[in-house]
Amino acid sequence: MTYILGTNLNPKKKIKFALSQIFGIGSNKASQICDKLGLSNTFKVSHLTKYQIDEIISIITQNYLIDSELKRIIQKDIKRLIFIGCYKGFRHNEGLPLRGQRTHTNAKTSRKKKTFFYLDK
Repeated sequence: MTYILGTNLNPKKKIKFALSQIFGIGSNKASQICDKLGLSNTFKVSHLTKYQIDEIISIITQNYLIDSELKRIIQKDIKRLIFIGCYKGFRHNEGLPLRGQRTHTNAKTSRKKKTFFYLDK
């Protein structure tokens, strides 16, 4: 197993799909990284050399936000939305869909998260 930036990459997978397992790197960014290194997208992780792994790590850390840094920024943005009291912040706080999705028949799992039951005695 190749360990890159807190993520174990499967040696049997192609480099494009393996890099997309890192939080914050999708298929487009993985393709860009492969292009910068001169690797084809069909190159396997098991064929990477130490030098190539170091180059991948340096490219990712210099150019992209990943993992805990990105999660911290996302959480900070959500807390800001809740604090200013906007519609999206309210929906985050209630655990409901944010972007105008239907809630009458869909989104039943998100509505179950914040359901409270009061029993009359």
